[in-house]
Amino acid sequence: MPRKRNPVLRKAALRVEQNGRHPLYLMSLTARELHAVADISRINRDDSGTLLGYQRGEVRRHVRDIVEYLDGDDVLFPNSIIISLTSRVRFEPGHGACGSDGASTGTICIPLPGDGEARPGWIVDGQQRALALMQSKRADWPVPVNAFIADEVSLQRDQFLRVNNTKPLPRGLICELLPEVSGPLPRKLAGRRLPSSLCDLLDRERSSPFRGLIRRTSQADRQAKSTVVADASLIMMLEESIGTPAGCLFPYHNISTGECDLDGIWSILVAYWSAVRESFPEAWGKPPSRSRLMHGTGIRAMGRLMDRVMAGFHPGERNLRKRIEQELRPVVPICRWTSGRWEELQLEWREIQNVPQHLRLLSNLLVRAYLRGRGGAA
Repeated sequence: MPRKRNPVLRKAALRVEQNGRHPLYLMSLTARELHAVADISRINRDDSGTLLGYQRGEVRRHVRDIVEYLDGDDVLFPNSIIISLTSRVRFEPGHGACGSDGASTGTICIPLPGDGEARPGWIVDGQQRALALMQSKRADWPVPVNAFIADEVSLQRDQFLRVNNTKPLPRGLICELLPEVSGPLPRKLAGRRLPSSLCDLLDRERSSPFRGLIRRTSQADRQAKSTVVADASLIMMLEESIGTPAGCLFPYHNISTGECDLDGIWSILVAYWSAVRESFPEAWGKPPSRSRLMHGTGIRAMGRLMDRVMAGFHPGERNLRKRIEQELRPVVPICRWTSGRWEELQLEWREIQNVPQHLRLLSNLLVRAYLRGRGGAA
């Protein structure tokens, strides 16, 4: 018996030639039609740790506000929704449709999925608006839609980051997406790509002392409960060490060309933070509420100490971790990560907070203790 063909959604569209491989279409869809052809691809990881999707989770309050507006009177909704469609989509040019300005009119033919089949599209921008439209009384109301053809998830992620570049995307979501984007990025995002990639390695590589401890946006709730270090804290520590001349990772990254000695950086990070883990076993791997070493200020302050300690080492040296442990010995007695009082700071251990003043005070204290132990000026 021949297989039943899936229905096809046919819509009038304007095709704009910007990129020969990825044509752009301008059209209108109702919320029901949009829901039929496009998924919201929320960020998550598969069992092997591979990143899937790229969207942030639903923001209920934002959606509710949009629904209230849509259900009101005299509504105007000019904001377009951007979707990515697979190459299964066809375009039928209209008669005499070709224009000299790179645009042509016609009909876009979008195959609708059968039972158990994936939809041919993904919402790249406008997730909250699409959800609100479906929940409003205007689910059959036409709204502007921009669509581009791309089978590659990497291109969809690239466009997602660019579209949301000036919007308040969660920092953790950006951190996870940046290593997956291979194309050129805006300057402020390009500077975060290497730290974000290193954070990804620290989370997954077996040799990493942080393996399984880093809290990521893509984690399920049950996984998040077993993680204790915010990825944003690690990335800020890495950004500071890579991006400032005083950082121990700065010499391993050529800012002008983007080239870096990843092996050298990795050796330094694994050796130093493994030595930190061995030096403070009672504080390692605990939630920040029980250990300020795993707290954002603790991670960043120990990162600034890393810049001092590792300035005297080469990543290829023998017994590197053991030698770093010896360097950290003068610092260990003054630390109050899990109990007691930081005497020089006049703060109880729980009072260390994620504020610039506490970061500065704690960093200076650790560096002074280290220099005193080496016989240097405090």
